[in-house]
Amino acid sequence: QVQLVESGGGLVQPGGSLRLSCAASGSISSIYAMGWYRQAPGKQRELVAVISSRGSTNYADSVKGRFTISRDNAKNTMYLQMNSLEPEDTAVYYCNAQVYGISGTSWGQGTQVTVSS
Repeated sequence: QVQLVESGGGLVQPGGSLRLSCAASGSISSIYAMGWYRQAPGKQRELVAVISSRGSTNYADSVKGRFTISRDNAKNTMYLQMNSLEPEDTAVYYCNAQVYGISGTSWGQGTQVTVSS
């Protein structure tokens, strides 16, 4: 089993930056990919960025060049550095882990990111 704890959400102005963190615990070795999703009011939950166990990354077109996903294996923590934030980035951001075994996936509870003046 994998547990995820998110932090770093908040209110920022357009053009600002924010860094989200996701601390993983439990069966860390069973994780083969992690990612960030977001869900805006009235919208579908969408994939923002993913990072594999080998460190390869991919991003949604809407955030390419602005967001960076990374991980610190020593701290069992994944990050999402968000720069040049836009009001359209406002959403609840969720940490996700894809896990080998019966559980299949693990989710954090979400952290609110609001971009507004």
